[in-house]
Amino acid sequence: MHQVLTMWLADNGVSPAYLALTALLAGTGLILLISAIGYYLARHQVLVLVHKLVVGSRNNWDDLLIEHQVFSRIALLVPFLLLLFLTPVFLAPDSLYSHVLLVAAKCAISFQVALTISALLDVIKTLYLRSSRERYLPFNATIQVLKLIVHLVAAILAISYILERSPLYLLSGLGALTAVLLLIFQDTIKGLVASIQISANRMVAPGDWIEVPQFGADGDVLEIGLITVKVKNFDNTITTIPTYALTSGSFKNWRDMYNSGGRRIKRAIQIDISSIGFCTREQIDGLEQILLLKDYLAQKREQLKTSNRAAGLGEEDKLNSRQLTNIGTFRAYIEAYLKQHAKVHKQMTCMVRQLPATGAGLPLELYFFSNDQVWVNYEGIQADIFDHIYAMAPHFGLRIFQHPAGFDWRQDK
Repeated sequence: MHQVLTMWLADNGVSPAYLALTALLAGTGLILLISAIGYYLARHQVLVLVHKLVVGSRNNWDDLLIEHQVFSRIALLVPFLLLLFLTPVFLAPDSLYSHVLLVAAKCAISFQVALTISALLDVIKTLYLRSSRERYLPFNATIQVLKLIVHLVAAILAISYILERSPLYLLSGLGALTAVLLLIFQDTIKGLVASIQISANRMVAPGDWIEVPQFGADGDVLEIGLITVKVKNFDNTITTIPTYALTSGSFKNWRDMYNSGGRRIKRAIQIDISSIGFCTREQIDGLEQILLLKDYLAQKREQLKTSNRAAGLGEEDKLNSRQLTNIGTFRAYIEAYLKQHAKVHKQMTCMVRQLPATGAGLPLELYFFSNDQVWVNYEGIQADIFDHIYAMAPHFGLRIFQHPAGFDWRQDK
């Protein structure tokens, strides 16, 4: 075809001095024109037809081929393939210009095939994430490793085309560069090993809530990659953590909390020690009006009466006989209140305990679990319970401790 084109140009009056250049330009123009036509037909005719067939099908997986532009990248192969096959046809095969075009076409095809395979790997990853229940496999890291290998192969092929050497020759020379490659890809290698450890030990999966204080991460895991882990914090910021940091350091995973069905509440209220004392008969009579304490007080009265009687002590002996304290009765009330609360988990630990007294008073710690794990609801349940407890404390003759404020020193208060 090159000779036919040259003869046609010579017959149409092209000067012999400019015949070679004119044939070169004409051949290049024909190659570009046919390549452009081929790309137009592939992109705007064939691809449109394929899209209609995919949209009309009942399958869902083929929609991902469009979403990840697999067909678009295949269509882009058409002009490069035409360039590869048409160059020897319209140009002199032994010319330097023809050789450069062939090498460029081969390199472009190598990288375009690599991009197409990467798009197919994205389709496989999306299908896995949609259908898989267990997300502990290092699938994302594996996909990234495969992409890296595909692009490395494409780069080696491109270099082999440029140097006109066999790819095996280039691969044999990589052995001497092992130390350099290990240095360049050390984060990738550590990330791959860490991903395998994370999946084998089921340490973390996408969707888990984790806390990594040293990196300022506190939120849901979005993606576990080959090199980094993306965490969406509760303030809608994104924190990226090196993958190997999750295996070399420590972090908190809240997954088991969600699986357990309960979320722990552990807070203490400070009781002013000077307000603690024995309950008077009038106080007990008043507290008996509280339904949650009625059975408790009746039982304690019987126990104290039996115990004092056995010790030969009368109820009038306030110094030696056993008596109810307001702090103990208050603690029993809180326990009864929590156990009947609709939002407190009934199968998990529920207790009220005293902690060692401090300069801020006697800590009375509430330790129980909410059966609603949603953060907003959890905080509302916690606040409602403690609002109630603070409001009930004065009915037991107790004061909640707080440090004096400026209002406490005013003379006109």
